[in-house]
Amino acid sequence: MPIFEYLAQHPEEAALFSRTMIDFHGPEAAAVAAAYDCSSISMLVDVGGGYGNLLQTLLDTNEHLTGTLFELPHVADAAEERLRSAGLGNRCEVVRGDFFESLPTGGDAYLLSHVIHDWDEAHCLTLLRNCRSAMDSGARLLIVEMVLPGPNQPSAGRLIDLLMLVAQKGRERTEAEYRELLATAGFCLTREVPTSSSVSVIEAVPD
Repeated sequence: MPIFEYLAQHPEEAALFSRTMIDFHGPEAAAVAAAYDCSSISMLVDVGGGYGNLLQTLLDTNEHLTGTLFELPHVADAAEERLRSAGLGNRCEVVRGDFFESLPTGGDAYLLSHVIHDWDEAHCLTLLRNCRSAMDSGARLLIVEMVLPGPNQPSAGRLIDLLMLVAQKGRERTEAEYRELLATAGFCLTREVPTSSSVSVIEAVPD
């Protein structure tokens, strides 16, 4: 059984998985908030954002920002409680759904943090095209992932690349590979913003 299908049927394991992802990726949130300028964004849609740890950090760092967390129903209830407990209930909405079907509209930016690397090419293109359909012409896409360096250059991302292949048929990518994937889905990669952590913010706009 695929891992996310399993988690949807086993709530205790799903909760453990979500908490583990916060611990594993926790330091990245502050690094992303420090590296990427959100001053021109009013409403941010966090697609598949788990319990909303990164979204919470971005909202705390940018007082002008409002957010929407889009998650599967079995994750959304706990995420909603977590964000409410953090005092963000009036600035953040939690919407339930499946990002392979459709996404909320109206965001100035759509955030995919450690989502793209989970899936094979076909699923990635479906998700990215759904993002493209939900976005207005002036919106942007933000992908937070490890970006692999060129051939024969060491990177912790290479180990994660193997893990994604074994666990989920996913993969890590180089900047050139992200550029190609995004172009196929109707986006233009505008820049890669490095952070003080192992991840970068890949910014793209509708082509």
